[in-house]
Amino acid sequence: MTTVYEQRKAPPVPPISRRSPAAPVLALLWAGAAASVALWWADTGSVVGAAGWLTGAGRIAGLLCGYACAVLVGLMARVPLLERRIGSDRVARWHAMAGRYTICLLVAHVVLILFGYAAQDHASIVHETVTVVLDYPDMLKATFGAVVLFAVGITSARAARRRLSYEFWYYVHLLTYAAVFLAFFHQLSLGNEFNGHAGATAAWYALYLGVAALVVWYRVLAPVRFNLRHRLRVESVHREAPGVYSVVVRGRRVDEMGAEAGQFFRWRFFGEGMGWTSTPYSLSAPPRRDLLRITVKALGDHSAAVALLRPGARVWAEGPYGALTADRRTAHKSLLIAAGVGITPLRALFETLPGDVTLLYRARTAEDLALGGELEAIAQWRGAKVLYALNGPQGQRPVLGAAALREAVPDLAGHDVYICGPHPFAQELYGALRAAGVPDRRIHHESFEL
Repeated sequence: MTTVYEQRKAPPVPPISRRSPAAPVLALLWAGAAASVALWWADTGSVVGAAGWLTGAGRIAGLLCGYACAVLVGLMARVPLLERRIGSDRVARWHAMAGRYTICLLVAHVVLILFGYAAQDHASIVHETVTVVLDYPDMLKATFGAVVLFAVGITSARAARRRLSYEFWYYVHLLTYAAVFLAFFHQLSLGNEFNGHAGATAAWYALYLGVAALVVWYRVLAPVRFNLRHRLRVESVHREAPGVYSVVVRGRRVDEMGAEAGQFFRWRFFGEGMGWTSTPYSLSAPPRRDLLRITVKALGDHSAAVALLRPGARVWAEGPYGALTADRRTAHKSLLIAAGVGITPLRALFETLPGDVTLLYRARTAEDLALGGELEAIAQWRGAKVLYALNGPQGQRPVLGAAALREAVPDLAGHDVYICGPHPFAQELYGALRAAGVPDRRIHHESFEL
């Protein structure tokens, strides 16, 4: 994809920054949790004895676990309001947190209920467990669902995640839908809060059916409609740097996708055994009338196979996602800081972001500077600056501390700063920027680590 820089005008300056809906969404989620506890409160007259306290606590944990399951699935639905306004990485962190809450609440629910029932029946915990699982309505299905949720939780733990392939983790993660479905019905058949309470039952059905509708629409029907409309295919593949390749994708009415510089799609390429996995890659150039471009570094089996794609290969894409866009601007000066292949969304922003823009590119060597020629050309036509932070002759890493950043970029505290790179790099840089006086609201970052 060749950009004709000399024919482009400097981008117009749009209104500064739309407010993120993150706070209202979080408030709504916590209000839902409070409403779930209120169901128990409204249905419970008094709590007497150890058995009553254990059972009551188990019921509360069960209600919150059931609500958390719905939230967990809702956050997986890829709702545009969340993915584009709040940011996919932030929603992913919420999802991970909801997952931890769900597993903890599930453990608490199972343990408290079983011990409460055992105390009430004056039976052993083993006998009570067998009785509950085999004799209570819908409990066998709920038990299978709990086992599946535990398996998803174990494979999602950081220590296990590092040892598993993305493909295995992804397909195990999809079992969450089956687990939630299996566990749903015992909530209504055994939950005292729902027996004889038509309003509470209707509200619980509305919650789960609403979440299911979001999943069906945004994860199934909308992607099918999107790909039938745009019919994407690989146009060409180009080497940019060692192990780094750009893929140009052609489609119909690409300019109607609503994609912005800084966003990404989830890509599935039908070729070289890549059709089984959907992987997020950022746009490395602004969308054109019928072309998109991504730039990929070989970091795993899927990304390494990108170099082998052939023109004409069919492409399945979902998106656009992400909030690392011009909408986050709060000032008229911006600093873009990229490390490694993190240059891809920032290269697109460097071309389109309004105002006074500086790009700082961190790489090991000059040979590793992917898209360097394009960056220099963009800087020339729009009067921007490109700075490089490369390793020294003996491999020593440049220090990107507060003092070095202030020296490189005068009036740093008055800039918006966009960061894209490995998570440890972004964390270290965030601390340096805060020490340099950049307000938190002006530091923008999205992590695409899964």
